[in-house]
Amino acid sequence: MRHRHFGRTAFTTTDIGFGAWQIGGAWGDVSEADGRAALNAALDAGMTFIDTADVYGDGRSEKIIADVLKARGGVRPMVATKAGRRLSPHVADGYNKANLEAFIDRSLKNLEVDCLDLVQLHCPPTEVLYRPEVFAGLEELKTAGKIANYGVSVEKVEEALKAIEYPGVVSIQIIYNIFRQRPADLFFKEAQRRNVAVIARVPLASGLLSGKITRDTTFAADDHRNFNRHGESFDVGETFAGVPFDVGLQAVEEIRKLVPAGVGMAAFALRWILMNDAVSVVIPGARNAAQAQANAKAAELAPLSADVMAATAEIYGRLIAPHVHQRW
Repeated sequence: MRHRHFGRTAFTTTDIGFGAWQIGGAWGDVSEADGRAALNAALDAGMTFIDTADVYGDGRSEKIIADVLKARGGVRPMVATKAGRRLSPHVADGYNKANLEAFIDRSLKNLEVDCLDLVQLHCPPTEVLYRPEVFAGLEELKTAGKIANYGVSVEKVEEALKAIEYPGVVSIQIIYNIFRQRPADLFFKEAQRRNVAVIARVPLASGLLSGKITRDTTFAADDHRNFNRHGESFDVGETFAGVPFDVGLQAVEEIRKLVPAGVGMAAFALRWILMNDAVSVVIPGARNAAQAQANAKAAELAPLSADVMAATAEIYGRLIAPHVHQRW
């Protein structure tokens, strides 16, 4: 895998990292053994970036990461976690220094470290981004040595543009994939201008862009692709990238024709994301070792041609953009 600078931090990361939501929860039954195997396979493949959150399995994801890294020893990858979604209700007033410090202290314990490499506000209400005191509190926690860096995970491009106005924000995590192309219009240019790292999440549109999901696919009751189809539990953009299921399947069939022979659609979709130099790291999840290994191999694919990139843009504009472009 290739390495990219992680914004203006001291870290350099592989362009493909490990998204640890699936080994925490909300993706159906993923055993702890499978979760450990997936993470080990990703690290064996050379990945040097892990993204998690304190709410993934109520700390389960963080704890698995801690155990695996302790057992492996050696040079640690960069581990990013998130804070804020433990709030109930999840409102702007909850994003105060006291609450964030409590969440960070819990993550420090779960991850068994003295300082978090990167903590990200976890898709906070938009109003939080207009409260300088929130970011002043993060600066104090950085000065105290509890966090090395901080960033924001956002739902909307507008939120990303506002967040990077704060000089201490070193990274933005945002949905970016063939079905969610708007970040490349303006935000990526601004992120590059300010040397802000970009973490691309939901790269496979919750599995739609793997090409393996059909109209007959069923999802477990505890899988967000079942219980969050219409945003019942969190932002609907996190599930199938916010694209109506049938529309997504139609677009997948058109995209399938662009995938080179012998290449999986998931790898193709990851390579599409890496065509943009503004992306620091893309974080596909994995339910098992085989999926983690397949994700890593996507970095070996040759760059996509201009014609293929134009064709994906046409499919997006015709089928997908009317549903998502102005919403996020």
